[in-house]
Amino acid sequence: MLMRKLFFSLVFIYPLFTLPVFGQPPVGYYNNAAGLTGEELKTSLHEIIIQGHNPIWYSEVWSSFLLTDIKSNGKVWDMYSDIPGNPPYEYEFIEDQCTEGSVPEEGICYNREHSWPRSWYGPAGNEIYPMHSDLFHVYPTDAFVNQMRSNYPFGVVANPDWVSENGSKVGLNSIPGYNGLAFEPIDEYKGDFARTYFYMVTRYEDLVESWQSESPMAAAILDGTSYPAFQEWYIDLLISWHEQDPVSEKEITRNNAVYNIQGNRNPFIDRPEFVNYIWGTGLSDEPENHVTGFSANTITLNWTDAAGPILPDGYLIRMSVEGFEQIEIPTDGIPVENDFWNRNVMYGEETVTFGGLTSSIIYYFKIFSYKRNGETIDYKTDGEIPRVKITAK
Repeated sequence: MLMRKLFFSLVFIYPLFTLPVFGQPPVGYYNNAAGLTGEELKTSLHEIIIQGHNPIWYSEVWSSFLLTDIKSNGKVWDMYSDIPGNPPYEYEFIEDQCTEGSVPEEGICYNREHSWPRSWYGPAGNEIYPMHSDLFHVYPTDAFVNQMRSNYPFGVVANPDWVSENGSKVGLNSIPGYNGLAFEPIDEYKGDFARTYFYMVTRYEDLVESWQSESPMAAAILDGTSYPAFQEWYIDLLISWHEQDPVSEKEITRNNAVYNIQGNRNPFIDRPEFVNYIWGTGLSDEPENHVTGFSANTITLNWTDAAGPILPDGYLIRMSVEGFEQIEIPTDGIPVENDFWNRNVMYGEETVTFGGLTSSIIYYFKIFSYKRNGETIDYKTDGEIPRVKITAK
């Protein structure tokens, strides 16, 4: 490999453009998607993440990388060349970037990789916005590995024709469904790219039907529909990568950084279970745990959301003045409407207020976690139901 030039470190002034100050999604960001599955959930997420998406110019991608793809040591986080803890080479921001032409080998410079290739959504030479600069699929990568990847789909390569210094492979896809050339990233980043692809067919749900005809490589993985969008073999592959390489702190940090820049989020990083609800087996079991820290302050109740692999979509809080035993256990499939004695609260809000109470009266409360809504609602009613009593003041 050619020896890379050594440069003195440059001092950069951050940020290179003005950013709003926020990170986590606002409370209720995914409320409209609660209880939905399959195509309805995918469309709901599309409507959520298209709102607030303010595309940046392609030239701004370079400066955005300084915020979205920076390692703890200040180097470029390149998933095509990185080996966690022991990368074969690393890049300095700005000074090591390259914008035009080809390079003869790895380790020379990094550029802007469209992990969803440009030729899949239009003529490769055209800058088609907002896909062209969408940071949820544009990553900084080694220029030579980018060249070798070409516009091949991600896949599984058992007998590679070429292997990068970090172990990424190019060769014939070795699993049923497609026998053409494919690019296989290392295991540490397969989930990242799977969630990238789930984002792309969701954010661009209104366009993806036409993408199958743009490129033979796109036709290898897309089915020409907005749902499920992918061919069955590719759904199986992406789900397996999504499950084997769970959401990392790197992805969470990047999701927040991209949100700060372009104003939308990747829901499959925030809520990994959405993948299964849309493309997997769909409905899951009732939540595994009840909330903790259930307490009251006059007529305001507070709690810590239930944890575990199966999270609730919401909670039913029921009130009585006759004691805990008089609070009726809800029935699966029969949703309870909000009224004086009952409140439904979405997961993530962690508080509810009951009004119109009589001073000096003791009120009794129980909280029930549930999945879904309507006729498929599933309440968690076993175990010890969290309860609290309070005297109204």
